[in-house]
Amino acid sequence: MSSVKDAKVLVIGGGFGGIAAALRCRALGFEVTLIERLDQLGGRAQVIEIDGFKHDAGPTVITAPFLFNELFELFNEDINDHITFIPLSPCYRYVFHNGQTFDYSGDTELFNSEIKKFSEEDVKNYQTLVHESKKIFDIGFVKLAHKPFLTIKSMFEQLPNLIKLRADRTVSGFVNKYIKHPLLRKAFSIHPLLVGGNPFSTTSIYSLIHYLEKKWGILFCKGGTGQLVKALTNLMKRHGIEIITGTDVKKIIHSNDRATGIITDDQKRLDFDHIICNADPPVVYEQLLGRNINTPFNLNKYLPFFQKKYSMGLYVLFFGTKRKYPEVVHHTIWLTDRFKELLNDIFDRGILTNDFSLYIHRPTATDKSFAPEGCDSFYVLCPVPNLKSPIDWKVEGLKLRDRIVDALDKTLLPDLKNNITAETWMTPKDFKKTYRCAYGAGFSISPTLTQSAWFRYHNQDPKIKNLYFVGAGTHPGAGLPGVVSSAKVVEELIKHH
Repeated sequence: MSSVKDAKVLVIGGGFGGIAAALRCRALGFEVTLIERLDQLGGRAQVIEIDGFKHDAGPTVITAPFLFNELFELFNEDINDHITFIPLSPCYRYVFHNGQTFDYSGDTELFNSEIKKFSEEDVKNYQTLVHESKKIFDIGFVKLAHKPFLTIKSMFEQLPNLIKLRADRTVSGFVNKYIKHPLLRKAFSIHPLLVGGNPFSTTSIYSLIHYLEKKWGILFCKGGTGQLVKALTNLMKRHGIEIITGTDVKKIIHSNDRATGIITDDQKRLDFDHIICNADPPVVYEQLLGRNINTPFNLNKYLPFFQKKYSMGLYVLFFGTKRKYPEVVHHTIWLTDRFKELLNDIFDRGILTNDFSLYIHRPTATDKSFAPEGCDSFYVLCPVPNLKSPIDWKVEGLKLRDRIVDALDKTLLPDLKNNITAETWMTPKDFKKTYRCAYGAGFSISPTLTQSAWFRYHNQDPKIKNLYFVGAGTHPGAGLPGVVSSAKVVEELIKHH
């Protein structure tokens, strides 16, 4: 076996999980190559530019910034020399179906006054919720997020914690225990949607996000998330990581339960001592390792009838406006009257309905560089069924665009129809094609209790011990803190391999 000094690590996929894994392996002394099928690194965090309007195509919310600080500190660098994180206030504005608004703020006094608009009693109730969220955070994030779950024993060891935390309860069940007002219940339950889960089926462990947001706030990277990708790319280049873009991996070569290299789309063979996949695990197993999509998951050994549940699909509409909308904050969450029923339609019934809930990103509220003078830039995300549903997106993409524009024209963005410009959109079909993800699911498999920790795709393949996984489909899960944390898990595994 090669020593660390001359051992070669390949990272497949240049999303945030892959970038973090490459940097951590390089800091350990490995020779590291990162290969990406797109022309730019960032994974979902691509940047789209049309007629002077700029859009972050993927993540727009930064939480747990220390995870990014650590990547620079590995090389004795200071992140503040390269990027600026800007705290947002309000963090989000919720707009309910009846026109009422709720500003989710980091300022305790402002936050409490917003809750009072709906319910005096829920001011105290929310403090209790955050207190309980901290208990989940102290175990779920601090103790478990960076711990590999490779054996059933490792899962059983955590059973007392999981029982104590009532991990069997859903996020919605957790919130509803403390919050009484129906609209506030909706607002405080949406966090699982940020990682691809239905609040009514996602384990309450994800309620730790409440405390996580209170601890570090909601941040925006000046210049956009694309700027963060750029800074991390330059960090890799400065420290000798080889980056290959515009090249797809067609096959992982393995024999005697050991991965030895890859075949690229131009039929080149490249040999490595360790391989880390920042690609959707079901796709890796099916297309790169040639195993059936439903067999690699450890539960199948014990429950042959078990079928994985995937996160929802995403429809994202990008556009500019020829005027400004100064009254619209940086992040808006627009909720329809049907909350549980709509989520049931999306996640369980696979139906594309006429109504929708939306996340609206207006980066020009904070950073004018996203649009020409006197204009605004918008990204509107709409959860939709994934490609397990036979929706004809060539037809429905335009129809949904029209329904969204019409709804915004009548509410948040008056006269939008006459001011919209430079638009494009992505459907789950585009997610599947561009990001090579199973069923075009926005966040890989969904974060239910039976798809978390040991039940999720392992960070190290059970048989091919030098094959590792980072990213949304593996432990600890999707979202920026999750995928960057998964690189810390792999760092520990590869260090002791």
